Amino acid sequence: MKEKSINIPIRICSFAELPEKYQQLVESAKQQTQHAYAPYSNFRVGAAVLLNNGVVVGGSNQENAAYPSGLCAERVTVFAANAQYPEIPVRALAIAAFTNGAFLQKPIPPCGACRQVLLEVENRFGQDFEIILYGENEIMLIKRASDLLPIQFSQNNLNNC
Repeated sequence: MKEKSINIPIRICSFAELPEKYQQLVESAKQQTQHAYAPYSNFRVGAAVLLNNGVVVGGSNQENAAYPSGLCAERVTVFAANAQYPEIPVRALAIAAFTNGAFLQKPIPPCGACRQVLLEVENRFGQDFEIILYGENEIMLIKRASDLLPIQFSQNNLNNC
C-alpha cells in the first residue's frame, strides 16, 4: 500500500495586504451579498469575478422553497460571466458571506458543486485563476481553483471510458 499527501498552499492576509484590484473585487463580492435571495437560510453569499478583459461580474446566492432548486453565488457568478463573455477567461474570484447583520469573521469555502464548476472554468480556458475567500478577520488566497478540488473529475476521466 502506498500513501500520497496533497499539500495546498493557502496564503492568509488582511484586507490591507491585498493588491488594490483584489480589494475592489472583494468589495464587489461584499456588495453582492445584499442582492442575495436568502429568505430561508438568511445566509447571504456574494461573489465577483475579474475577467481577463478587466470586467467584473457579480452574483449572489438564490434560494428556492423547492430545495435544491436554488443556486450558490459562485455558480451564479461564473455562469453569468461565461454567458456574457464566453471567450474571456476568469482572472480571479472573490467570495464573501453575510448573516445576522454582519460579514463572517472567517472566510467560507465554496461547496463541492461550486468547486467542480470552478475547476471546469479553469479547464475550459486552460488558465488558472486565484480564489479570494473573504472574512472580516482574515482573507484566504488560493492560487488556483484546481487547488480546491485536488482529486478531480474532468474531461480526462470521460476520455478513459
